Amino acid sequence: MEKSLHAICRWTFNPGKGGFVPGNMRPAWSSDKLDVVGIIKIIKEKIAPRLPENVQLGLELHYDTEVNEGTAAAVADALVDAKMYLAMITPGAHSHFGYGGICSLDPKEREAAEALGTKTVDLAYGPLKKAWHPDADKAPSFVLWNGSYGYDMASIAIKAMYQNLKESIAKLCKYEASKGNALYIGIEPKPNEGHPAMLLPTVASALLLFWRLEEEFGVSRQKKGVNKEFGHSEMIGLDHVYDTVEELDNNAMVHMHLNSQGYNDGIILGGPGKYDIDHGTRINGMNIAIAGLIANAGFNRWKGHDMVPRAYDNEAQATDRIVRSILSWEACAQAAQKLNKEKLMDLLIQRETGKAEDLIRDSVGQAFQFFKEMYK
Repeated sequence: MEKSLHAICRWTFNPGKGGFVPGNMRPAWSSDKLDVVGIIKIIKEKIAPRLPENVQLGLELHYDTEVNEGTAAAVADALVDAKMYLAMITPGAHSHFGYGGICSLDPKEREAAEALGTKTVDLAYGPLKKAWHPDADKAPSFVLWNGSYGYDMASIAIKAMYQNLKESIAKLCKYEASKGNALYIGIEPKPNEGHPAMLLPTVASALLLFWRLEEEFGVSRQKKGVNKEFGHSEMIGLDHVYDTVEELDNNAMVHMHLNSQGYNDGIILGGPGKYDIDHGTRINGMNIAIAGLIANAGFNRWKGHDMVPRAYDNEAQATDRIVRSILSWEACAQAAQKLNKEKLMDLLIQRETGKAEDLIRDSVGQAFQFFKEMYK
């Protein structure tokens, strides 16, 4: 059976959200007690044994707050020991730059943000290389999250910021190509956070950017595209199922984040207009549809679980959330495989949409049963 690639995020293992809720709900996960090597050990001992044999695990990291030149060798060794892989690495620009990062109008900030990106590439090709998956089509994703690419004032300068963004990303892509052209580079669109207004807020924005990079700077669109972030589309009220069609149609789905804002299953609250809640995967008809679409397209790269434990979870409950998220996606994938696609299409051709809903509803029920069988 072909492996299903799932990535767990280092940032999920935090002691608490803080702010209006406790920041120390999980004291064993405080930064002075738990490092990345310790997190890999938790995944190896507490999570991996609870997953089906077809699941292959990877890890996602921010440079330089979660991995850096001083820790990368030990992290790579721990991943190899746990039979895990580096699934995704991203420059943690949002931790350092509040005035646009690589699109900043401040030349010093822009230069520093560009340097952070090239150092991230160097680390991936350097001490972390031993933790890459041996198959080239499962190489790590290099994701550019646009938390820095924002502004809060309407002005003609937005055009200059966008041009800076294009030039900097083109430079980064060419630098990565000089190192081996092996990483899959993806933009993670987001409509808000950490600025009121963002460059690249939607999937279409990210797709257009890579077309422009090819036309203006000669950057090939091969291995370039989108980190599909379900929750970010939900936050702005867009259709993440149609997003999937656009991404696949442009051969631009390089990575996935399976989180949810929660509003679409009738149980967990959240959704358009809410902040980024980052629940794990939910079982619902939309996720079954997406699972079917990517299976039909032959997508088999990393599916990350960009999630945050609930503000009231202890360590064991938070670990269980990760297991539930992975199993929920696997249940949706199984249900998508079992769904009678010919019957569904025939019902829709015949305009029998009520009966088509019944068929999909049965598929959702089947997915919950698959989940129960795997979650023991």
